[in-house]
Amino acid sequence: MQRRRVPARKSARLLAFGAIAAATALGLTACGSGFSSSPSGSGSSDAPLTSSNDALSVLIGSSSSAEKNAVDGAVADWSKSSGTKATVSVASDLPQQLSQGFASGKPADVFYLSTDQLAGYAKNGSILAYGDRLKNKGDFFPTLVQSFTVDKTFYCAPKDFSTLGLIINTDQWKQAGLTDADVPTTWDQLATVAKKLTTNGHVGLALSPQYARVGAFMAEAGGSLTNAAGTTATVDSKENAAGLTYLQSLLKSGDAKFSTDLGTGWGGESFGKGQAAMTIEGNWITGALTTDYPSIKYTVAEMPAGKGTLQFTNCWGIAKDSPNQKAALALVEKLTSTSDQLSFAKQFGVMPSVKSAADTWKSDNPNLAAFLDSADFAKGVPNQDGTAPVIADFDSKMAGLKTADPETILQATQKNLQAVLTK
Repeated sequence: MQRRRVPARKSARLLAFGAIAAATALGLTACGSGFSSSPSGSGSSDAPLTSSNDALSVLIGSSSSAEKNAVDGAVADWSKSSGTKATVSVASDLPQQLSQGFASGKPADVFYLSTDQLAGYAKNGSILAYGDRLKNKGDFFPTLVQSFTVDKTFYCAPKDFSTLGLIINTDQWKQAGLTDADVPTTWDQLATVAKKLTTNGHVGLALSPQYARVGAFMAEAGGSLTNAAGTTATVDSKENAAGLTYLQSLLKSGDAKFSTDLGTGWGGESFGKGQAAMTIEGNWITGALTTDYPSIKYTVAEMPAGKGTLQFTNCWGIAKDSPNQKAALALVEKLTSTSDQLSFAKQFGVMPSVKSAADTWKSDNPNLAAFLDSADFAKGVPNQDGTAPVIADFDSKMAGLKTADPETILQATQKNLQAVLTK
């Protein structure tokens, strides 16, 4: 399952920055037909943890050798200090290999787990609900804890995360006569600078036609796909309609275009090729620009208006069938510690999920601070079982937003999402 419309040759690399979160987080391809949910089950957080001398197996979805080496090193350090053997494996298709492991009764002990997979595995009892056992539970950003909470149970520790920001080409910005004082903080200001930035050679703003980008405008308007409890769909709200209608106005003016209309696979590619002066992307774009478009100079700003944006994340899952849950929990606490997360950030560019690492990370990455500053108001994507196909259906309608009726799109998605939430 894949989250962003990214060319295949780039997709593995761009899964970094917790955008792996996003890689499976939105499940932009539906698994099967319809909007059905999985069988119910449970994973109690009260039962005693299993303990044994068995070695731990760790399954990750790596974006690069740097990520694999970083996780290898951290796990090896823990193994040496704890006396428990542990091995790290990289999945070629993480969702599939997780599913196969659970089906065989021999899952990895510890693994990357995305938000869209959480509810299904929680219902059928495949994963351990260990969130409340974490010694560093209070250090995680609250919005991330919410992303991994099902039926009021905090299941697993967020390993890192990404937020969406406004990425600006500083050379094109200056050429348009704009200064730092013109960085938009309202929708009117964004429309103004997008118009000034649009030329015969490039458009003011480009973004991917999918909820994982378009949804930022809905969040800025105060909208969301569900209520806070995640029990009722709120897709057809006036706030969401305002967000889509505003974006539609930019598309109609020609000052914004979808990446597909520019012949590129995602907004970052449009931006990197100089086809757009601004784009809406997550902190994973930094690696893509460094690798593929090193000559592009850019800055990052918080999304204008709101405040609101979207966030994406993965957690460290622990298998309910693990014979050594106690050691697995200790390993996860090590991997989500302040020191380990800052080390991961330096080695392969992720953004730490714990508040205690925030100031150091921003000091080390001053040009990217807007991404982390957005954590306090970012909204996660729905994590209820069966929501991924609903979002995929919404995405399929986004390419036609320029001429479509936003309220009609929202009403259709409202119906589909509510059907999932009431099952």
